[in-house]
Amino acid sequence: MYALRGREALKKAGITHVVSVLRLPLDKELFVQYQHKIIEVDDTEAENMLEHFADSYKFISDALKGGGAVLIHCAMGKSRSATVLTAYLMASRCLAPHLALGIVRRVRPFVEPNSGFMQQLELYYQMEFAENVEDHPIYQRWIYLRDVEMSNAAGRAPERIHFRDAEADTGRITRVKEGETPEEKGEVQLRCKKCRTVLAYSASFTPHMPKPAQPPYSETPLQPCAHHFVEPLLWMKTELSKGEVSGKLECPKCNSKVGTYAWQGLKCSCGDWVVPGISIARGKVDEISLKL
Repeated sequence: MYALRGREALKKAGITHVVSVLRLPLDKELFVQYQHKIIEVDDTEAENMLEHFADSYKFISDALKGGGAVLIHCAMGKSRSATVLTAYLMASRCLAPHLALGIVRRVRPFVEPNSGFMQQLELYYQMEFAENVEDHPIYQRWIYLRDVEMSNAAGRAPERIHFRDAEADTGRITRVKEGETPEEKGEVQLRCKKCRTVLAYSASFTPHMPKPAQPPYSETPLQPCAHHFVEPLLWMKTELSKGEVSGKLECPKCNSKVGTYAWQGLKCSCGDWVVPGISIARGKVDEISLKL
């Protein structure tokens, strides 16, 4: 903020554009001679900075292409402004977050985006710097998980659910490369034991970590988890959209019970707690390997 009042320094640096990354009343007199963009965010881990990366990139890029120079500021020049600059460097130079942030730290060593912003920079990298982040499956899944977390804190079901198999880009669903079939990828298919309806593929599984064994150690070998935890799938839509905090899942064809769900989480037989808990019981399905 203090840099805005250093008129001579800004003039010497050739500043033509300013990006203000904060949610505070601003003195409009400070910006009369600049092209000005405001990103209204607080420096909190829960703030959605990711939705602003594409627009800020375009604003900065257009300014530089036009021969200008850009001041990016927040309140202290430590977290929010550093995040916007890091995102720009990532997209303009195809860099991973830690490499882009390293460039910023060469000239401003104390910058430190908060952990929520760092996670969003990593997602931006995974999204390959998408121009339309809101339509991207990775962004939609991230928003969905944020909604689940906030809904759990309020003791209710989430209002918005991201169904994994509703994603437009099926290649991102199955993680199958172009020209590669699910069989070649080695997918596992879950089918209802009773009617053989396909319920899920392993690409939709939610990974979880079994708890380490505690003494006294047992000679009994570890058994596979009793459930497959999965992301929401379209055949569950009727049940999951009821607004209930928990319930049962039935096969969409034969209506036999195949699993349960609880937005606040479920404890697996291995001891791990999975949030949200959307589970298909191993005993209710056949696991079919599609590997040729």
